[in-house]
Amino acid sequence: MAQYLFSVLDDKSNSGTDEEMVAIHAFNKQLQADGHWVFAGGLASPATATVVDGRDGPPVFTDGPYLESKEFMAGFWVIEAADLDVALRIAAGASKACNRRLEIRPFLGR
Repeated sequence: MAQYLFSVLDDKSNSGTDEEMVAIHAFNKQLQADGHWVFAGGLASPATATVVDGRDGPPVFTDGPYLESKEFMAGFWVIEAADLDVALRIAAGASKACNRRLEIRPFLGR
């Protein structure tokens, strides 16, 4: 089994409607029942982010996102799937449930 990150793309934070939240909850329950569930969560607005750079000398802390972009990662799923084809099928259901576009990326070394 490989693990995949599904990044939920949005231009607003906490924008899920009541209907979308019901669909997401049902999708999560199905992931758990099918053995694909690892972890999922929603993220606060990029305005709440802090960038930390501890590469050279004392760490530098900067308020705000590391990238300025109209869309951002508003939430995510980490799932397990036998291969990319299975992950893509699951991602299609995730996109439908949350009514958002997703980016799918495999974890390295899995």
